[in-house]
Amino acid sequence: MTKIKICGLSRFEDIAAVNAARPDYIGFVFAASRRQVDMETARALKQSLYPGIKAVGVFVNHPVTEIIALAEAGIIELIQLHGDEDEAMVRLLQTQTGLPVIRALRISSPADIRETAADYRLFDTYDPSQYGGSGAAFNWDLLAGVTGDFFLAGGLNIDNIAAAINQVRPYCVDLSSGVETDGVKDRNKILHIVDIIRSITY
Repeated sequence: MTKIKICGLSRFEDIAAVNAARPDYIGFVFAASRRQVDMETARALKQSLYPGIKAVGVFVNHPVTEIIALAEAGIIELIQLHGDEDEAMVRLLQTQTGLPVIRALRISSPADIRETAADYRLFDTYDPSQYGGSGAAFNWDLLAGVTGDFFLAGGLNIDNIAAAINQVRPYCVDLSSGVETDGVKDRNKILHIVDIIRSITY
C-alpha cells in the first residue's frame, strides 16, 4: 500500500487533522516558506502528534549543525534535503544522526533522475524560481522504469492522486498544497485524500 506524507504542518489544527487521518509521515518545513516553522514550534507540534506518525524535517541548504540539533532533540525522524546539498552532506547526516535521508530531485528531463547515497529519492516538479512547493505536477512519464522506493511530490490532489499512484507506483506520495484551502491545511481534504489512497490496491 502506498504510504502518505502530509507536508507543511504549522498549526495545532493541522496536527489534529493528521492525528485523525493517520498518514505515515508529516513534514515540518524549516526552509523559508509560508509554511515555515522554527525549532520550538516544531517541538510543540511534535509533542501533540500521534506517536505512530513519523516527522520529516524539510531543509533547503541548511547548516548541518541545525539539522543535527533537530534530530538529537527528537523533533524529526527523517531528513529531507530540498536544496543544493551534495552527496558528502547526505552521508554526513546519515552518519551523524542515524536517520534516513530523503534527497529531493526536481524533474524536468530524464537527466534529472539521478542516483544518490540518500535512503530515498523524492521526485518533485522543477521550478527555476523555487526549491519546491510549486503545487504543479510534472510529466510522470519521465519516471517510467525508475526502480526502488521513492516519494512522489508535485501538485498531487484529490483529482489526480489515483492516476498518479496507478501510473507511477511510488513508495510514498507527498501532499501539501493539494490538501489546503486558502493556503492552510484543510481537515476534510486531508481525511478525504487519505481515504482515497488507502482504497487503492495494485
